[in-house]
Amino acid sequence: MGQKYYKMNIAGLDRELPICPLNDSLMIAGFVIFGDPEITTACAEALLEKAPEYDYLISAEAKGIPLVHEMSRLAGNQKYFLARKAPKLYMTGVFEVVVKSITTEKVQKLYLDKADAELMRGKKILIVDDVISTGESLRAIEELVKLAGGEIVGKMAILAEGDAINRDDIIYLEKLPLFNANAEPIM
Repeated sequence: MGQKYYKMNIAGLDRELPICPLNDSLMIAGFVIFGDPEITTACAEALLEKAPEYDYLISAEAKGIPLVHEMSRLAGNQKYFLARKAPKLYMTGVFEVVVKSITTEKVQKLYLDKADAELMRGKKILIVDDVISTGESLRAIEELVKLAGGEIVGKMAILAEGDAINRDDIIYLEKLPLFNANAEPIM
C-alpha cells in the first residue's frame, strides 16, 4: 500500500496531509508547518482574527514555534514565550511539568524560564498550537502559565483532532479527523 493523503483546505489553502499509523487500528494525518511559510502566515492571520485580547502568546516547542513567531510578527513584533522540551543554559531557573502527547512515544517534560514567568505574572496569556488532539500538551502549557501567575484568556490551534473537536474551550480553524486502519476518516 502506497502513502495515502488527506486533502483539506486550511486558512484558504489546499494541502495534502500524509496519513500515518499511530497503532494497528488508528492513524492520524500529519500536519507540519515547518518549511511552509505560506500556510504558517495564512493560519497566523486567521487565528489572530479570532483571538481574544491578550498581552503575550505562548506555545510549546517545536511545531508551535513557526506559528507563534508569525502571529507575534503580524501583531507588531510582540514578545512571545516558549515552553521548552529541555532546560537551556541561558535560563535563569525553570518551572517544569510532565506531558504525554499523542505524537510522542514517551513522557516528556516542558520547561518555562523563570524570567519569562516574571513577565507573565498578572498578564493575559493566549496559548497557541498547531494541532490539539488529546489536549495533553495544552494541559501542560496551561499548568506552566498558572505556575507563572498568568491569566489564560484563550487556547487556539490551527486544527482540532479527535476528542478536541468537541471541546468548547478552544478556538480552532478546522477539524481534522482520525483515521481507521484502512486510512478512512472516523469522527
